[in-house]
Amino acid sequence: MKKKKDKDPNSRRLFLKEGIIAGVGALAGGTILSSCGFDDQNKVKVLTTDGEVVEVDPKYLKTIETLKEKAKQGIPNRKFVMVIDLAKCNNARKCVDACQEGHHLPKDMEYMKVLLLQDSERTAPYWFPKPCYHCDNPLCVSVCPVGATYKRTDGIVLVDKDRCIGCKFCMTGCPYSARIFAWKHQDDYESPIQYNPENTVPGQEGTVSKCVFCADRLRENKLPLCVEACPMGVIYFGDIDEDAVTNGSETVRFSELINEKHGYRYLENLGTRPSVYYLPPANRQYPIERGYDGLDEDIKKRYDNTPYAKKRK
Repeated sequence: MKKKKDKDPNSRRLFLKEGIIAGVGALAGGTILSSCGFDDQNKVKVLTTDGEVVEVDPKYLKTIETLKEKAKQGIPNRKFVMVIDLAKCNNARKCVDACQEGHHLPKDMEYMKVLLLQDSERTAPYWFPKPCYHCDNPLCVSVCPVGATYKRTDGIVLVDKDRCIGCKFCMTGCPYSARIFAWKHQDDYESPIQYNPENTVPGQEGTVSKCVFCADRLRENKLPLCVEACPMGVIYFGDIDEDAVTNGSETVRFSELINEKHGYRYLENLGTRPSVYYLPPANRQYPIERGYDGLDEDIKKRYDNTPYAKKRK
């Protein structure tokens, strides 16, 4: 459900100015520039991303610093993993819709993508959901020049948009094209909110973002939005160390699921060690044609270059 916009269009912008420290301050992890001080009202003077000096209530800085520090630490004693059963996917796109709504993404920005793959003209096509893979050897992290993207102890890879300079090195470094550049963001919040790397909200133009495994929901023992929204039970999520994953309706042992259904990781030869596994599209439960039902024309065009789509025409 779409959120209503602020009555005062400048209120959220003002809050962002008060909450985001730019330049050296941001690169130093949220510390205040040496040239800044306190006025008679005990407010801190900080430099915004627009190059303006504004006075800020110190509690905002403290809250933001706490959120970022918490986001860096991750959830103790957890190592998250996702399993996607390709035999069940019929491109319902509920996972995409839930992710976009939950992260306030414009329609042309998708953290979860559903591709139509066909390995050759002689093989059958299949629908292929593709989130960020939260690799154990993330190339995106190694190429970031300012430390804006990082990997946590629980396996989740996040991006701090306040540090991100929009250089797109991480987009080039990611072999899975899992990251997107925010040329714009959807500004439809009910009220000003504080930025948290665990949920990517609010969006910030000129920065890179991606799937975050709904890290903020995991702290509340909730499943990621894509898992919860899928009507086919395609996506399983859980803790690899506890050897348990669930799609919301059934909970199974991760090791048994992978071994019995011959699970694999996409482009394993790259050495990135993804935290997302796939179950092959064997004995598919739905005809591939069902994935076209109800699609907008612009989305259908995405699949035009596959052998199946060409034959379908």
